[in-house]
Amino acid sequence: MGLSMKAILIYNPVSGKQKFKDYLPLIEKRIKIKYSVLDIKETNHPEHAVEIAMKACEEDYDLLIISGGDGTFNECINGIMKYDKKPKIGYIPSGTTCDIGMSLGLTKNIHKALDIILNGESVKMDVVKSNGRYFSYVTGTGAFVDISYVTDSKLKRKIGHLAYLFKAAQEFFTIPKMRMTVYHDQGKFSGVYSLMLIINSKRVAGMNMVYKPVLDDGKVDVVMFRSFSFLNSLLYAIYYLFPFWSTPLIERFKTSQLEVRTNADESWNIDGEYGGKGNKIIKVHKQAVSIFVPKKVKEKYFINQ
Repeated sequence: MGLSMKAILIYNPVSGKQKFKDYLPLIEKRIKIKYSVLDIKETNHPEHAVEIAMKACEEDYDLLIISGGDGTFNECINGIMKYDKKPKIGYIPSGTTCDIGMSLGLTKNIHKALDIILNGESVKMDVVKSNGRYFSYVTGTGAFVDISYVTDSKLKRKIGHLAYLFKAAQEFFTIPKMRMTVYHDQGKFSGVYSLMLIINSKRVAGMNMVYKPVLDDGKVDVVMFRSFSFLNSLLYAIYYLFPFWSTPLIERFKTSQLEVRTNADESWNIDGEYGGKGNKIIKVHKQAVSIFVPKKVKEKYFINQ
């Protein structure tokens, strides 16, 4: 049965420290133990991974292996979500931060990542749609959300996650005030906010943002920080350290859908990339994709299967 199955690998050659290509012979050798075909595709322009992932569905591949950062993973998700029949996903994180990979207990170590893909547990994970684009782990607007896509790529390769911290320091004194009304499953919130995050993960920007996420319940975790004069950054810092903390200055809830109305001209971030501006309609697609994860992660974050 195994020898009739087909796999395809999509990798971003400029992701992270750009060493992934050296491991292609090893990957091919190990994957072909279980899969009769492994086609290897290198991305070379924006949205290229979307196109290749669509072909993976059209040509009936059983396994889609993704290697790259959060942006590459996002493109692949957007490619396969257009189809009813989708390949299972194996993910080898190779970007600077790799929030979705780290949240899922995946590793940049090629040998261990292949062990998970070949021997790990397959789980069905929620995917979220924001207006016309899908995301796998976060969308947000307000303070610091543009850091992941405006930080210099050369600096990221040299110093890694520290590059984001340098950029955050530059934006420290430009925290916005956004008047927003948000409609969700249980009602609505209105007010002036400095940051809004809609999270389908444990980590955002390398930090734990949700205390006990559930990634297969058809709901997202929403965190909204009210604008609080010059103490906004202190509020973020305390929340990042204590994600279970409750305060009237932070709205926190779970919902399967929401509508965000705002007159603010702030950008949205979708899985680490630019995601447009203005109002958003957001809907969770429950257990929409299958992905291989370690058994302990399945037991911890996928409690509905």
